Amino acid sequence: MYRDLASRRTGEDRAILLALADAEGRHEQHWVTLLGDQLGHPKRGALRTRVLGFLARRFGSVFVLALAQRAESRSPYESDSDATPAMAADELIHGEVVRGLAERGRNRLSGTFRAAVFGANDGLVSNLALILGIGASGVETHVILLTGVAGLLAGALSMGAGEYVSVRSQRELLEASTPDPESNLAVPMLDVDANELELVYRARGMSAKVAKARASQVLRDHDLAGPPPRNAHEFVGTGWGAGFSSFCFFASGAIIPVLPYLFGLTGFVAVAVAVGLVGIALLGTGAVVGLISGGPPLRRALRQLAIGLGAAAVTYVLGLLFGVAAG
Repeated sequence: MYRDLASRRTGEDRAILLALADAEGRHEQHWVTLLGDQLGHPKRGALRTRVLGFLARRFGSVFVLALAQRAESRSPYESDSDATPAMAADELIHGEVVRGLAERGRNRLSGTFRAAVFGANDGLVSNLALILGIGASGVETHVILLTGVAGLLAGALSMGAGEYVSVRSQRELLEASTPDPESNLAVPMLDVDANELELVYRARGMSAKVAKARASQVLRDHDLAGPPPRNAHEFVGTGWGAGFSSFCFFASGAIIPVLPYLFGLTGFVAVAVAVGLVGIALLGTGAVVGLISGGPPLRRALRQLAIGLGAAAVTYVLGLLFGVAAG
C-alpha cells in the first residue's frame, strides 16, 4: 500500500512512503524467518489491505492516508507474542508518520473542504427543519415547496457570501502579519551599536536574549525575514473557492428535503421520505469527516445523524404547537 501511494507522490512524501514500505518489509522478513520451512505459498492480503492498495493506486489522496493511519493504530503486534517489542514500537511510529503526511493534506483541504462539509450539513439540517416546521403548521403543500426553495436560495447565498468574507479576511490578516521583504534593504545601514532589530524580534515574541542573538545573526547575513515560512495561504484556501464550494454544497444539501415535494408527494409520506433522504446524507457526511480526521467513521456518522434529526424534530414540534395555536 505504501509503495502504491509512493507511486503517485514526488519529493519528500515519496521518500517517506518508500521508507515506510521498507520498514514493513523488515516486518515481513521477521515472519518469513519464523515460519521457515512452513512458509507455504504466498496468499493474497486481507480484503481491507487490498482495498487500501486499490484506493492508493487510483487516488492517493488524504482519504487513503487517513485510512492508513487508522490501520496502523489497529496493529496487533503489541499483544502478539511472536512479534518483537521493536515491531510494536515501529507500528506506533508509523502511525505518527502517516498522521504527519495526512496532516499536510488535511491542511490543504481545510478551507474549501470545511466550507463544503459544513455547507452541505447546514443545507440538510436547516432546510429539513424549515420544511418540517412549516409543514407541521398545517399549510398547503405548494407553500411548503416554495418555502423549501426560498430557504435553499437564501441559505446558499448567505453561506457563500459569509464563507467568502471569512476566508478573504483570514488571508488579509495573514498578509498583514507576513514580514515585508523590502525591510532587508535597511539592514546594511543599521547602527550596530544601537541595534533596534532586537525590538523586531521581541515584538514577535522572542525573549530579550534570543532576540539579541537573532538580531546579531541578521546583521551578519543581511536577511531580516529569515527562512520563508510555510505557505499558510495554501492552508486557508481562496475566498472564491471557499465561497463557491459553500454555496454549491449548501444548495446540494438543501435540495434533498425538497425532492419529495418536487416529485408530488404530500403529507406524512413526503415527510418520511424527506427525513429518510436527509438521514442517509447526514450519515455520509459524518462518515467522510470521520475518515478525514482519522476518527471512527461510524461514530461520527451516528453523531451527525443524531444532531441533524434532533434539530429538525425540535422545529417540527414547534411547528405543531404554532399550528394548534393559530387554529
